[in-house]
Amino acid sequence: MDDPYQNNVQGIEGETYPTYGEGGQDGYPYQSDYPAQEEDAASDVTEGHDEDEQMYEGEYQGIPHPDEIKEARRAARREARMKAKLAALEEEETLADQYESIMEDCGHGRFQWTLFTVLGLALMADGVECFVVAFALPSAEKDMCLSNANKGLLGLIVYVGMMMGAVLWGGLADKLGRRQCLLYALAINCIFSFLSSFAQGYGFFLFFRLCSGIGIGGSVPIVYTYYAEFLQMDKRGEHLSWLCLFWMLGGLYASFTAWGIIPHYGWGFSMGSEFQFHSWRVFVLVCFLPSVVALAGLVFMPESPRYLLENARHDEAWMILRQVHDTNWRAKGEPERVFEVSQIKTPHTQDDDFIEIQSETGTAFQRFMVRQMTLIKQVMKNLLSLAAPELRLPGLFIAIVWFTMAFSYYGLSVWFPDQIKYLQYEEYELNAKVFHREKVERFHFNFTLQNQVHREGEYIHDRFVGIEIRNVKFEDSLFENCYFEDIKSTDTFFENCTLQNTMFYNTDLWKDSKFIDCKFVNVTFHHPKKGCHLNFQEENDVLIYIVSFLGSLSVLPGNIIAGLLMDKIGRIKIIGGSMLVSSGCTFFLLLCFNPGAVITFQCLFYAASAAAWNGIEVITVELYPASKRATAFGVLNGLCKLAAIISIFIFSKFVGITKIVPSLLAFSALVCGGLLSFKLPETREVILQ
Repeated sequence: MDDPYQNNVQGIEGETYPTYGEGGQDGYPYQSDYPAQEEDAASDVTEGHDEDEQMYEGEYQGIPHPDEIKEARRAARREARMKAKLAALEEEETLADQYESIMEDCGHGRFQWTLFTVLGLALMADGVECFVVAFALPSAEKDMCLSNANKGLLGLIVYVGMMMGAVLWGGLADKLGRRQCLLYALAINCIFSFLSSFAQGYGFFLFFRLCSGIGIGGSVPIVYTYYAEFLQMDKRGEHLSWLCLFWMLGGLYASFTAWGIIPHYGWGFSMGSEFQFHSWRVFVLVCFLPSVVALAGLVFMPESPRYLLENARHDEAWMILRQVHDTNWRAKGEPERVFEVSQIKTPHTQDDDFIEIQSETGTAFQRFMVRQMTLIKQVMKNLLSLAAPELRLPGLFIAIVWFTMAFSYYGLSVWFPDQIKYLQYEEYELNAKVFHREKVERFHFNFTLQNQVHREGEYIHDRFVGIEIRNVKFEDSLFENCYFEDIKSTDTFFENCTLQNTMFYNTDLWKDSKFIDCKFVNVTFHHPKKGCHLNFQEENDVLIYIVSFLGSLSVLPGNIIAGLLMDKIGRIKIIGGSMLVSSGCTFFLLLCFNPGAVITFQCLFYAASAAAWNGIEVITVELYPASKRATAFGVLNGLCKLAAIISIFIFSKFVGITKIVPSLLAFSALVCGGLLSFKLPETREVILQ
C-alpha cells in the first residue's frame, strides 16, 4: 500500500511549496495581511533563537542598542576629560614659561631690592622673636617669681605659637594672597608683643607671647614664597640666600638691645606695688619695632602676580608686572622701554569653590560663616593635596631633612648657653666661703652677703637691714630674736633651720619658697614684696648676651658662602655638605671642658649650619607648584618648630649631667639628614611651576 504521506516527504526534499500568506492559483485561496519575506529571512530570524531572550526590535532597522549608546557617551566623556587635562597641563606649563620670560624682561632692580628690604625686616622680626623670651626670662622669672616648670613652659610657648602660625598662615597664603596674609600675621605679632610688655601676671604674659608667636610664625613661609615669585631663575638661589642675612640681623639686634637695656634697672618705672615696668619690659617693647617697620613697608608693596594669575585675576597681575618692569628700567636710566606683554596665559585648573551669595540672601552673619567654612575646606583640600603621588616621595625626604636640621640646631642653641651658665656657676660655687658653727650676737648686717654657706650657726638679736643676699645658704642654723627688713635675695635658702621670735618686714624671703623643712616659733612676715629681687650685676647674664651676639654673628660666613655658591654648585651639595660639616662640629663638643671651648665650637657650628638652612629654604620654594607653595612651606616650617620643641625639652635635661647624649643626638640627626638630602631633586635650573 502506498504511503499517503510519501508525496509530502518527497515534496519537502525536491519541491517548493508556497508559504503561508502567499496568494495565487497555486496557494491557499486567501491573501495575508503580512508582507512577503525574503527567501532566507525566516531561517535567519529563527536561527539560534532562544525563547528566553528578547530580541531588540530596532536591530534590523539601523538603530543602535541603548547600551551601545551609553557606552559611546561614556567613552566620549572620558576622551573629553583626558583632552581637558592635557590642555590644562599644557596651559600651566605655558604659564610657567611665559611668567619666567616676563620676569626676565622686567629685570632685577629697584623693585626687587625694595621688596627685599621690607620682607627682610619681616624675617628679622622672626629672628628677634626666637631670642626675646630667652633674654627676658632671667629677669622675668625673678620679677614674677616663676617656678622651674613655669620657666620651661614660657621658654617653649613661643615655638608652640610659631608652629601653629606657620601652618595656619602658610595655608591661607595660597588662598587669600601672600601680601594680605603677611599683613595680618605681622599685625597680630605687633599687637600682642606690645601687650606682653605690660602684662603683670604670668598667665597673661604667657598668652600674649603665644599669640605673638602665632603671628610671627607666618613670616618665614610667606616671605620666601612671596619674594621667590618676583625673581627670575638665575637670580633666585642667590637672592633668597641673601634674604637669610636678615634672620642673623634679628639675632644681633636682640642680643645688642638686651645687653644695652636689661642691665639698666633704673630705666623702668612703677605705679604702686601692683604695676611694675622694669627694664626687661622695655627690652620686650623695643623688640617688636622690626615687625612694625616691616608692616608699614608692606602696605606699599603689591600682591604677588603669580598668585593672582593662579586665581584667574589676569588684569591685576598684568598691572603689577608692568609696575615692576617700569620701576626697574626707569631706575636703570631707560624709561623709554615699553612693557610689551599684552596677554598672559591664565591656568584653568584652579577651581573657584567660593560661593557668591547675593546680598539679599540670608543674614550678614550667615554669609560670613559660609565664606569662612568654604575657605577652611579649600585650605584643608590644598593641605591634603601635598600627599599626591608626584609630591609624596620628595615631600617626605625634605620633611626629614627639615626635622633633623631643626632638631640639632635648636637643641644645641639652648644647650650652649645653658652649658656655659652651668660651667660658670660650677666655677662660682668652688669659690664659695663656708662658715661652720659661727655664733653672731647683737650684730647689724649692713653689707652684701654673697656666695656663702653657713652651717650650724647661731644668730641672736641680729639685724639684717637694707642688704642684698646672693647665693647664700643657711643650713641647720638658729635665728633667735632677729629682724629682717628690706631684703633682696637671689638663690638664697634656709634649710633645716629654727627661727624663734623673728620678724620679716618688706622682704622677698617668703615662707613657702625660701625656707625648706624649717621650724617657726612666733615668726611673722609683714608686707612681703610682690616681686623677686632683680640682680643685674651677675657676670653670667652679661656673658650670655655676648655669647648670643657672637653666635648670631658667626652665621655670616655661612650665609655669604651659600649666596655665592647656591646657583653655581646647586642646592643639594650646599645642604648635604653643610650638614655633614656641622655634624663634625657637634662631635667635638665632647672635648669642651670650659666656657671658652663651648663658645668656640658654638660659633663653628652656627657658621657651618647656616648654609644648610639657606639651601633647605630655597629648595622648598622651588619644589612645589605655586598653588601649594606657601602651604607646603608652612607645614615644613611648622614641623621645624615641632622638632625645636622636642629637642629643647630633651637637650635641656642633660645640662650639667653629660655632654655625650646631646652631642651624639645632634651628630646622628645631622648625618642622617645630610646623607638623605642627596636624594632630593636638584632645582637649580627648574622654572617655578
